[in-house]
Amino acid sequence: MAVMRQHKGALHRSAPFALWRLLLPLLLLGAAQPAGAECPTGRVDAEVAVSYVYDGDTVRLDGGTRLRFIGINTPEIDHEGGRSEPYAMAARKRVQQLLDDGRLRIRYGVERRDRYGRLLGHPYLADGRSLNVLLLQEGLATTLVVPPNTWNHECYQAAEKRARAARTGIWSVERYRPVTPERLGKGGQGFRLVAAVVEEVLESRNSVWLELEGPMALRIPREDLPQFSGMELKALAGQRIVARGWPHYHKGKWRMTVRHPAALEFD
Repeated sequence: MAVMRQHKGALHRSAPFALWRLLLPLLLLGAAQPAGAECPTGRVDAEVAVSYVYDGDTVRLDGGTRLRFIGINTPEIDHEGGRSEPYAMAARKRVQQLLDDGRLRIRYGVERRDRYGRLLGHPYLADGRSLNVLLLQEGLATTLVVPPNTWNHECYQAAEKRARAARTGIWSVERYRPVTPERLGKGGQGFRLVAAVVEEVLESRNSVWLELEGPMALRIPREDLPQFSGMELKALAGQRIVARGWPHYHKGKWRMTVRHPAALEFD
């Protein structure tokens, strides 16, 4: 019995050492997080079942409701003509893989529906990983900030920045590199990054206009001006910027709407 008591005591004394041996490998790895663990949700507003994946940023829920992910945009799939944008099918396939159990946790935005009637939410997997971050890190999505749903956009931008620096996925494609307005040509449609110098800043009743070399004009709706409260728009004249969005050609000039400072980069 004495031997047994001594043996138990030895086990007890060695427990801290055994625990240390288990924790040491984790400490040596540092504070690295698994992919997608960044940008935690903070709260879960709903748990939903996905029945179909349309593309990398839109799914159909059980019951027929369409859910559009807040904070990202993925390349467009041409369901009819078969001329999808680069990496569009890869983004859709990746979402299908990640949703192997068909479940999502959703954090709603300030605005819960868009003009098309789609439900808007930040998507998270059952293990807490951000689906947006995974797509951004793998170069299958770009960030997209549409007020008033601006929550977490800085964190999403950081994930995109890493993919851009490594030229991962879409960032390896010429289409996703900044171009001047003159080079948009007929291929200007779709999401683009446009680089040009701001020639002047003008105002109209409903908008502020950044007139660029090119010619091109960026329109900031007055209703979105509070988003730019920390930016002196008049001081942008003479600066070279990179704007992101969907350019369209109107009356001999390219135009693009910009609703949040996150859509502008400065050289």
